[in-house]
Amino acid sequence: MSRFLLQWSVIRAMSLSCPGPVDVVDYLSGRGNTWDSRSTKDLAMMKTREWTSCLVYEGRSVSNAPDPLHCHSSPAAVELESKVRHHGRSSHSSDVEISPVFESHCDTDTRKKSMKCDVCGNAFKDIYQLKRHHRIHTGEKPFCCETCGKSFSCNAHLKVHTRIHTGEKPYSCKACGKNFRSSDQLSVHMRFHTDVKPYECNTCGKRFHQMSAMKIHKKIHTGEKPYSCKICGKSYTQCGSLLRHMRTHTGEKPYLCSTCGEKFTDASTLNSHIRTHTNEKPHSCETCGKSFSFSSHLKLHIRTHTGEKPYLCNTCGKRFTGLSALKKHVAVHTGEKPYSCETCGKSFTQKSNLTVHMRTHTGEKPYSCNTCGKRFSLASVLKSHMRKHTGEKPFLCNICGAKFAELSALKKHTAVHTGVKPYSCETCYKSFSRSDNLAVHMRTHMGEKS
Repeated sequence: MSRFLLQWSVIRAMSLSCPGPVDVVDYLSGRGNTWDSRSTKDLAMMKTREWTSCLVYEGRSVSNAPDPLHCHSSPAAVELESKVRHHGRSSHSSDVEISPVFESHCDTDTRKKSMKCDVCGNAFKDIYQLKRHHRIHTGEKPFCCETCGKSFSCNAHLKVHTRIHTGEKPYSCKACGKNFRSSDQLSVHMRFHTDVKPYECNTCGKRFHQMSAMKIHKKIHTGEKPYSCKICGKSYTQCGSLLRHMRTHTGEKPYLCSTCGEKFTDASTLNSHIRTHTNEKPHSCETCGKSFSFSSHLKLHIRTHTGEKPYLCNTCGKRFTGLSALKKHVAVHTGEKPYSCETCGKSFTQKSNLTVHMRTHTGEKPYSCNTCGKRFSLASVLKSHMRKHTGEKPFLCNICGAKFAELSALKKHTAVHTGVKPYSCETCYKSFSRSDNLAVHMRTHMGEKS
């Protein structure tokens, strides 16, 4: 039996039965010589054709080989590409030699990553993955969006990006019906239903649904903040956080509410605002049934049931359920008030407090009651007002069972049971359980009528 060389470049993922014919594109026809591993361009051209297999017989091209699409040594069945080499060596070890091309580019069992990057040394399965990777080093982004001009290093990324403009979301979650632009986004989303958290922080053991979330988390341990504002020098762990911060300098508010026309610096704030119009609360507490607009708010609420307080003040040791509560508290120790009103000069520890304060100057009342139309400057005040219409009294006295519409009313009532009188008259030192009672009492010293 004449010795022959099997050169496999790309093999279709199908059953190839010896001695039956193999579906093939005659790529080598007309070349007149054996194709070998010298040309990556040949590999690229092969890839652009349909999945194919090529055989070179005694140095001639496929078109000239005698009956090239049959195994001449045995009728044994050869199934997938991963079994070709085993079949050739175990059955025809004296007759068949597997070419280096097959060994280096197609043997997915033993040499999965044979193409090495000459810049960083990372290995890849084929020339196409290597080319995509090399664009990281060169910065090349040959795929451009015709709508907004944004460029991408990979055509697949451009396709996903284009769906932002078209609104297309072809991947749907079977559990909740939510749609996504890419299969990767759907895969990550499914982990929230299954609670699969495959990524673990090797410092504290905390687990995450996404690799990106874990990388961001790790910067808490390292203190790394690689993204700095060139205007004020403030640093951030994420590029997106820096971009949002820059808008505080530029005044840019690209996110518009289609209902009331109010503009916002980022999409998350807009989404929060939209739910004030829709009153949508898709996240419910399994313990008490209370609903929330956001999963993060639900997570904080659940800690009121569990008593968990994971955020610790390093100064006094006090613990808090949420990071924002800790930040507010820390300002008590530092006395820092970095947010100042340009109108009256009053300073605040938090930007949100400054935003609310500014409404006292502008008269803005963005929160409207859907029942009576009354408007409010704060969402919390609107929420309290709505209870007048609904009759809801969510605050319960654990001693006598009395219910109240507001937490402040419950605190005043509790003082009746405890006997605590925290409000004292500076003139006669008489004490009161409520501040309004103290105010009435002070008028007796000032000669005012009640």
